[in-house]
Amino acid sequence: MALDPGSIDALYEMPSEGRPRPALKFNISCSRHFADWLGEMNASLAISTYQTGELFLIGRQSSGELSVFERKFNRCMGLCSNGQTLWLASLYQLWRLENELPPGTTLADGFDRLYVPRVGYTTGDVDIHDMAIDAQQRVVFVSTLLSCLATTSDQFNLEPLWKPPFITRLAVEDRCHLNGLAMQDGRPRYVTLCGQTDVLDGWRDCRSDGGCVMDVTNDLVVAEQFSMPHSPRLDNEKLWLLDSGRGRFGFLDLSTGRFEEVAFCPGFARGLALVGGYAVIGLSKPRQGGSFTGLELDQRLADRNARPRCGLQVIDLKSGNAVHWLRIEGSIQELYDVVALPGVRRPKALGFLTREIQQALSLPVSCSQPAD
Repeated sequence: MALDPGSIDALYEMPSEGRPRPALKFNISCSRHFADWLGEMNASLAISTYQTGELFLIGRQSSGELSVFERKFNRCMGLCSNGQTLWLASLYQLWRLENELPPGTTLADGFDRLYVPRVGYTTGDVDIHDMAIDAQQRVVFVSTLLSCLATTSDQFNLEPLWKPPFITRLAVEDRCHLNGLAMQDGRPRYVTLCGQTDVLDGWRDCRSDGGCVMDVTNDLVVAEQFSMPHSPRLDNEKLWLLDSGRGRFGFLDLSTGRFEEVAFCPGFARGLALVGGYAVIGLSKPRQGGSFTGLELDQRLADRNARPRCGLQVIDLKSGNAVHWLRIEGSIQELYDVVALPGVRRPKALGFLTREIQQALSLPVSCSQPAD
């Protein structure tokens, strides 16, 4: 389902296990120059909305208007991409989507990427959060329910790679709410977690100030007293991250463990993409009565006479100013991840709820050559 132009209203119904589901109504709008900024960055964005199971691909039309393309994946969460490959975590599967268009090819409708699900791994419901591609081209992901880093396995649900030293065993108990992953030189380096606890859901008692950043290579805590930190990203020798429970975006001085706030986020921040000197941050509205409420973020919003938003905020890393935004209003209130698609102008994808994927056929060039 493609949704255009820049300010978009959508009302549609999707089948769910053969039963009708309530119509999902939402509106997408953006700042005046948001689409132009995507063009300047020569990039598009992918956004996951696990609450309603949408994958949004955000790009720019040749006319200069915003392009929004949507596909359904059940509980769509963690994402990672290099522009050609898009990894996507869903409720109990991990999908590798490949762009099937040859370099320089554009479809008749103007799309320059067509992501097609090619490989799926059945992981079970292990609550996959952040993901990345390592130097061996393996996908590495955070299993939040198992409190570990893992990769795919052809024999098992997953292959564990690392767990925090205080976690005594792997159990489907979400003991510390391990969630964020930062890579360095193609290897996992830093992770974020919400509490150093070793009991079922113990992190919920540490939401206000029990979060920390750990170094995977030596099992040491490098900074602590965060409130539900998320989305660590290394760039230019700085570890950028979101102190989500306080609405803070900034960077960590790894030599001192000191966090420097760069910008305030008017919503529960999760998902961070760094693009050409800018940060693209995903914002969600706190769940009423859930783990997102009762945090310092609530008071910081009240002090600014502001309400929490769902959408994206683009921050200039030099000034800390919010220079562009995208808002999603209506039935969609929570996002999880946002990743940049470098060198992509206007992407689309195939999903499983339409017949397109049954009829799409892509073959190696050699198969289309006439026989001698």
